[in-house]
Amino acid sequence: MEFSIFQETRRGGRKVNQDRVGYIYTREALFVVVADGMGGHVGGEIAAHIAVRLLLERFQQEAKPVLASPVLFLQNAFKAVHTALGEYAQRFRLVDSPRTTCVACVIQDDAAFWAHAGDSRLYHVRRDNLQARTRDHSKVQYLLDNGVISPAEAEHHPDRNKVFSCLGGAFEPTLDFSPRVPLQSGDVLVLCTDGFWSAYSDRELVGRIGRAELSKATPELLNDAERRAGAGGDNLSVIAVRWAGNADEWADTVTATQTETLALGEFSTQMDRTITLAEPDTGRRALSDAEIELAIKEIQDTLNRHSRG
Repeated sequence: MEFSIFQETRRGGRKVNQDRVGYIYTREALFVVVADGMGGHVGGEIAAHIAVRLLLERFQQEAKPVLASPVLFLQNAFKAVHTALGEYAQRFRLVDSPRTTCVACVIQDDAAFWAHAGDSRLYHVRRDNLQARTRDHSKVQYLLDNGVISPAEAEHHPDRNKVFSCLGGAFEPTLDFSPRVPLQSGDVLVLCTDGFWSAYSDRELVGRIGRAELSKATPELLNDAERRAGAGGDNLSVIAVRWAGNADEWADTVTATQTETLALGEFSTQMDRTITLAEPDTGRRALSDAEIELAIKEIQDTLNRHSRG
């Protein structure tokens, strides 16, 4: 298995980054995930952190070295995150439950399978064409689908950040799943939060990343998205994957990842495990030392209880 991958997450104009990204792979399967934490106090950061950590750990438990059913894995893993966040809120008696949007993708056997809740997106790009894009679980997407507003109006709609599905909320999340999507050499999968995609039309994003080298194009897209959002811009995060197939057709051979060097049962993981537990609006410490210690312990206990199916 051969691919190129680039991931980065930034605070943007916010005091705290409540986004989390991560990926993990075996010799024969790759799993990538992006989460955008929601809610006040420290809940959004906790929710995104638990979501990405738990999804990566469940993949490590179940990929032997591939998943028996990627769709069933995504369904069960997303539900496990939702349950885990609800339990965390109950144990701390939180009024504002930790919540997060999430998009994740499994790649194995030259095919991709993805799922999402909320408005974190996945784009499937082939050369200069958009093959597929997730549809946001949002008020604006609903208005678009029903012809109430135009795409141009949607870009500046006052409710553009309101979502009706997330992990960790009071209601069962709406989850959308892709079918099995065969991949071709050079295909790009982009997983990102709304702080990233909101800066671009589909056409511009596809045009800038479809044939470009990911290690150059993706940071440039992040830079421009951050600049366009200005001082009050949201956190912005992205993972971009180019599937190799025939390496001679692939632009990113210098940064290629070849998994044949991994032993059976071995995994490679990339995730920032830092937890700040700071107030999103001010960036100041939200908890005392004792409360931070208790919160981190409970996060780990929550992960341990739900890491196995």
